[in-house]
Amino acid sequence: MAAPLAALTAGAVVAVLLGAFGKVHDPTLSGTTTLGFRTVIAMKVVLTVVIGVLAVLQVLGALWLYGKLGIAAPRWLGTAHRISGTTALLLSVFVAYHCLWALGLETGRFHDGTPVPVRTVVHGVLGCAVFGAVVVKVVAVRSRRAPGWFLPVAGGVLFALLIAAVLTSAGWYLSTHGWPSTGGY
Repeated sequence: MAAPLAALTAGAVVAVLLGAFGKVHDPTLSGTTTLGFRTVIAMKVVLTVVIGVLAVLQVLGALWLYGKLGIAAPRWLGTAHRISGTTALLLSVFVAYHCLWALGLETGRFHDGTPVPVRTVVHGVLGCAVFGAVVVKVVAVRSRRAPGWFLPVAGGVLFALLIAAVLTSAGWYLSTHGWPSTGGY
């Protein structure tokens, strides 16, 4: 149980530190990019949808690799699973940077006195928890002494948190505003 406890502790520290940074940092668009979209938010929505698709593919790939789909996994699947997981992680870091840097972690009231919507608070907390869960999952993947249940539980928790973060951001945006357009269209 040492590996899961150490991983949970490290993950909790990462999540809390990200949340603390998001609370004390003064949000700014300086140092951000839109990647050709009209706004930072539009860029984040598109990348977040990609991250959500990659997360679903990660779960399907893991189920296939562990023989849970009843079909033999091809030899290339392990490599594809690692590449798609790394891609999802890198995109998540990019999106999280833009969330924390441009928006911060808003709770209570905005600077103008209006209340912060519950969805915004939940999304911010979920975003911080995702990166704590990433730490736990990386330890689970790398640990040789962890119990057999640790990796699937860590992966399942990460998936659940990530999908909840996607739904409270990109899912909400798409249902409210539709698909974002690039700056030139």
